[in-house]
Amino acid sequence: MVPVTSTAPNPPAAGADPAIVAKGYVHPEVLVTTSWVADHLKDPKVRILESDEDVLLYDTGHIPGAQKLDWHQDLNDQVIRDYLSRDAFQALLRKLGIDDSTTVVFYGDKNNWWAAYAFWVFKLFGFTNTRLIDGGRSKWEAEGRPTTTDVPHYPATQYTAHERSDSAIRAFFAEVREHKGKLVDVRSPQEFTGEKLHMPDYPQEGTLRGGHIPGAKSVPWARAANPDGTFKTAAELRAIYETEQGLKSSDDVIAYCRIGERSSHTWFVLTYLLGYPKVRNYDGSWTEWGNAVRSPIAKGA
Repeated sequence: MVPVTSTAPNPPAAGADPAIVAKGYVHPEVLVTTSWVADHLKDPKVRILESDEDVLLYDTGHIPGAQKLDWHQDLNDQVIRDYLSRDAFQALLRKLGIDDSTTVVFYGDKNNWWAAYAFWVFKLFGFTNTRLIDGGRSKWEAEGRPTTTDVPHYPATQYTAHERSDSAIRAFFAEVREHKGKLVDVRSPQEFTGEKLHMPDYPQEGTLRGGHIPGAKSVPWARAANPDGTFKTAAELRAIYETEQGLKSSDDVIAYCRIGERSSHTWFVLTYLLGYPKVRNYDGSWTEWGNAVRSPIAKGA
């Protein structure tokens, strides 16, 4: 297999959703509305995958026809700290009834936090026909749309996966240490300053030191979302990342958080909604950096 390194935009399944186009994104085809999903629940060429922080949430009720994607069990190697292999990814998609002709639609809790993570992992394998539901699980529920506890089963496919290629959208510790571009820390302000080792209201464990990578800009990931979980408009996002923080589309950007999940959300925003061509996610993030011997750390705002 030839490694896939392209981060080309998704091919529109049936044209970008007009409601998403109106928000001014560079690649509106990566998002669909809850109305679009409701209209495609019976579409045999669409597979809906729910990926949540709370891995038990799916079992309490989910979008009809949606399948569960467990970020820990399904997407990660169970022995070493890395993502699943090509063979494991191929087996996963075959089991889920997905092949190259399938449009995969992700959604989840927490403003699509883990859904964006799953989207990013699929991109590591060059799987491009992917979407996020704008607003995720919370918007679907707030609109009173149907849910079910029935678990669907689809015919297995003969999908052939590409080799995983990390270089275009994934950054590693040594690369971050030598990075001359822009670093975006998407954690909470308290984590950035070193006051906390994890988000407020979460166990304060997992790293030995607090603070941030010297030179990083603090832009908490959730600032990109509205209260209903949808993404802010392109103009609002540019006001945050460009007017306020001084980023520009020509920058070489690395985003990081604690384990790479929140930063995958920011990676999605910068790459697809704002159209930045060179954005990588440092999934080692603070659990690696904050535990590494002699890694440089800055404290305070």
